[in-house]
Order: sequence, then C-alpha cells, then structure tokens
Amino acid sequence: MTEKVNLDQIRDAINDLVRHVDPQNKNPNTVALWEFIRDVGIMRLNVKNMGYDLARTLYESRSNYVPSYRPSLELGWRASTQSDIESDWCAYWCNELNIRPIYHRKVWELAYVLHNMSIHDMIRPGARGLGFGCGEEALPSYLAGHGVDIVATDLPPDHASAVDWRNTKQHTDNLEKIWHSHLVSREAFEEHVSLEYVDMNDIPTTLRNFDFCWSICAFEHLGSIEKGLTFIEKSMDILRPGGISIHTTEYNFKDGDTIDNWSTVLFQRKHFEDLAERLRRQGHEVSEVSFELGTGPLDRFIDIPPYGDLPNSMAAINEHPAHIKLSVDGLPCTCYGLVVKKGK
Repeated sequence: MTEKVNLDQIRDAINDLVRHVDPQNKNPNTVALWEFIRDVGIMRLNVKNMGYDLARTLYESRSNYVPSYRPSLELGWRASTQSDIESDWCAYWCNELNIRPIYHRKVWELAYVLHNMSIHDMIRPGARGLGFGCGEEALPSYLAGHGVDIVATDLPPDHASAVDWRNTKQHTDNLEKIWHSHLVSREAFEEHVSLEYVDMNDIPTTLRNFDFCWSICAFEHLGSIEKGLTFIEKSMDILRPGGISIHTTEYNFKDGDTIDNWSTVLFQRKHFEDLAERLRRQGHEVSEVSFELGTGPLDRFIDIPPYGDLPNSMAAINEHPAHIKLSVDGLPCTCYGLVVKKGK
C-alpha cells in the first residue's frame, strides 16, 4: 500500500510540474523546470509554420508547370532533395498520377520509382512487375492502366505487424483497396493485377522471372539493418536477367548513432555503400551512387513532429508541407532511392 501511495505522489508531482497553471487555474506555474520547457511546443509550431509557409510560396510559383515530354534523366542512387521535387521528371510523374508536386518525400518516392521504371522501359504492355509491401499505393493501378501485369504483395492479414499498417492505410488485404479508378478501368485492373501475401524476409521461390520489382519505404521495417540489406539482395532472385529492382527507404544522413534491431531502422551512408559493393560482387549492375543532400532552403529545413495532426487553427498549412527532410526519433532523415539491374 505504501508503494502505491508513493507512486501516486510521484505521479501527482509530475503532473504539477507540467501544468500551465495551478489546480485552481489562478496562478501560472513558476517551477524552474516548467519555465524552461513551457515554450518548446510553441517554438515547434513556429518552426513548422515558417517552413511550411516557405513551401507554399515555392509551390505556388511553379504549380502549373508540366513538361510536354517524358524525361529520360538517369537518377541513380540518391537522396530526395528540393531540386528533385522541382524537376521536370518529378512534375511529369506527379501529373501522370494526378497528384500535386508538393515538397513531401512521399511524392518524391512515387516519382522516383516510376521514373526508373520508365527509363528502363518497364511501363509497357506485357511487362511483368512485382511490388513489395504495396499497401494501398496507386502504382499497381497506374501500371495496369498501361498494360503491365502486376503482382501486388503485402503481409498476410494475420501477421502481427499487419494490424498496425492497416490502421494507417498502409496494408491491403483485398484488391479493392489498391484499385484507383482515376488511373485504370475496373476491367483492366482485374485483368492485370493480382494480390499475394508475402513476408519480405522470406520471399517464396514461386515468385520468379519478373521484369522488375519495387518497394516504397518498406524494407526498413524488416527488423534490422542487415535484414533490410539482405532483402535487396534476395529481391534480385525474382528477376529475369536484365531485370530491374527499385526501392526507397529511410536514410539517416548523420554520422554516428542510428536505429537498428527495431520496427523501423535507419540506414546510413556506410550501409548503402556496403550494399552497392555486395551487389556488384554478385554480378549486378549498380547505378551511380550519390549522397548529395541538396542546397535549397527546404533541404536545410528538418521537419519535426507533429506530422499531420496540427491544431485545427493551423490545419491549413498542412496543404503545403515542408517534409523532404525530417526528424525520426531525433535523427535527421530523408528518403533514399536505389536501382539495380540484374546481371546475366
């Protein structure tokens, strides 16, 4: 009983430390610790508001631009940057998907994957592709609309992690969730898209001879950095010779500590350099590897929580996020893309 009373006292003391006012709502809290931290939340909102307002201004200056041609620039391995979002290739693929080219790393990922499919001539009738961890993303529908045969995969519905992904609309347990009617007719979708349940740590040997495969921010969720790197190597097994493997993931661009052996791991430059060398030794073709982070103002803006759940009075700024770089558990991160051609 004494232990419980002590815990209650501790809990009450902590609650008093972080209250703005006393229990009677009369006097402001003047405890030194509270005086030190009380404005942190306001500072976070100030930082986000200024960064997001800059993103809105930059977006409005170019929002109507769509290139009249399909860009053919080789992208290689790279991190997402402001200049990429403002590029012709990103504008083209955003227009194809009917999304806005806002300054958000998820927009960059979709454009990066589609662009690499395009320059390797994979968006054509009769090509076969497999998507890992597709969730409810639009790429299977877009590709089916161009006659590509797609196997969309996700975790089995009874997998322990599937529940969390479903809650954030990042898991699919039926084809209906990945049909995007503005990109493909129902008939073409049913003709070209199928769904299979696949654990990315244990790819079935029945999946073989695809022209290409892809994943978008998926292989950092396989349990460890090494499991993620091994997945990329194993993904080459499902491809025919000359097939293309395209993936994006989380990139901690700070030296030193990172996160490993966790539900979301953060890769660093040394891990990508090691992966590129492993793939070359296995006879695969690795595109040019770059770690440039960009020089624009939004490349130097690291977004901080809250993400997408701002106060109602500030909800309008969510329309134009500055979310190319961000803090993941206090570490500066962005998206990183890689593309590998299977050797003969």
